[in-house]
Amino acid sequence: MNLYLSRVHFPIRSLGPGRRLGIWFQGCGIRCPGCISADTWAGNRGKTTLERLLARIAAWLPEAEGITISGGEPFEQPDALIALLEVLRQRTSVDILVYSGHPIEALTPTLAKASTLIDVLISDPFDLDASHTRPLRGSDNQRMHLLTALGRERFTQYDRLLTEGDKSLDVMFDEAGSVWLAGIPSRGDFLRLQGLLNDEGHLVQISADKARSR
Repeated sequence: MNLYLSRVHFPIRSLGPGRRLGIWFQGCGIRCPGCISADTWAGNRGKTTLERLLARIAAWLPEAEGITISGGEPFEQPDALIALLEVLRQRTSVDILVYSGHPIEALTPTLAKASTLIDVLISDPFDLDASHTRPLRGSDNQRMHLLTALGRERFTQYDRLLTEGDKSLDVMFDEAGSVWLAGIPSRGDFLRLQGLLNDEGHLVQISADKARSR
């Protein structure tokens, strides 16, 4: 089965409890203003197969304490998402968190097929003008749905206000030398980082710059 993939990384610690495997789908038609992952918007990029993805993550699965799937918009590739979830359920017993920019009410057909495959769903579009006081969510309009007993066991702890300990980002490097940050930044964090690095003579482009240039 074909799918469009942005990147994978292990471990990440900023998108759920424990050392997690992160999988980012490529392609998103929602395109929320201020999205920190605007590089994942473009469709028809990063084409691969489910088999190649599974081979790529095989060595990490035994070490992962959880899995986070984001994007992009995973539910824009529903067949690939469900197929991936089914295999992950067969190969590991850790929790699976999935992010979507769609309201949960719009995801009912796919969620019906994915019953028991997703432990936690964070839904709804990122709103740059909304407040940001909850962990794992970029804006407070986003909802966290605990769909299984495992999800409730692992994620009830995030039903609270942000603390200083929640303000962390994971740094990733790819083969081309690009640097990626995973996590939920506070408002303006990336622009402040860009300014600091530019002041030191580094040329830095963030994904929001690329989105504005399209």
